[in-house]
Amino acid sequence: MKKVVERLHDQLIVSCQAYPGEAMRHPETMAQIAFSAQAGGAGGIRCQGLSDISAIKGTVSVPVIGLWKEGDTGVYITPTLRHARCCMAAGADIVALDATDRPRPDGLSLAETVRILHSEGAVLMADCGCLDDARRARDLGFDIVSPTLAGYTEARQKTDGPDYELIEAMVSNISDIPVICEGRVHTPEQAQRVKSLGVWAVVVGTAITHPQTITSWFVQALQE
Repeated sequence: MKKVVERLHDQLIVSCQAYPGEAMRHPETMAQIAFSAQAGGAGGIRCQGLSDISAIKGTVSVPVIGLWKEGDTGVYITPTLRHARCCMAAGADIVALDATDRPRPDGLSLAETVRILHSEGAVLMADCGCLDDARRARDLGFDIVSPTLAGYTEARQKTDGPDYELIEAMVSNISDIPVICEGRVHTPEQAQRVKSLGVWAVVVGTAITHPQTITSWFVQALQE
């Protein structure tokens, strides 16, 4: 197992992302949030976009999982070989990419993309939508699998909170590479429950780093 993956064992990984048009959409802001997360005990950072990856990598000492989102439908998480290579060049220790069986924009198969990236030294995290995606990713040689896309493809219904059923199935069926839980972990209690299922590490994003959404939760609660 690669050392950078070993460093994430039993760690909290904090996802630091802001979306187009949001006030916090700035690399320096994301780097400051990432540094604060590290100071609070985070053992890894997940982030999006080349400028953010570079800024955060220059600020924190924990492993950085980088991705590049382009578009919002189909394969949009690090969708092509070029996107993945750029994430590596920006400083990502691990590159996360869509590992579903959907067509990729550059016409390469997922297998071809993984083979080329591994030959260039990449450490890869598979963002999966179902158990079949995770099994395929393992067989293709991904270093990490994750249920990131559960509920965002046609394979599974979106759950309110983590997809515990899928997480448990992934841990039970994929024992030779780490399963990292990423997706809709919004409370410490949910993080504890996910960890009890045997995952390698837990990713929390919105509940820590997205004040716009956190504020909306409180506003909605008060209105109810």
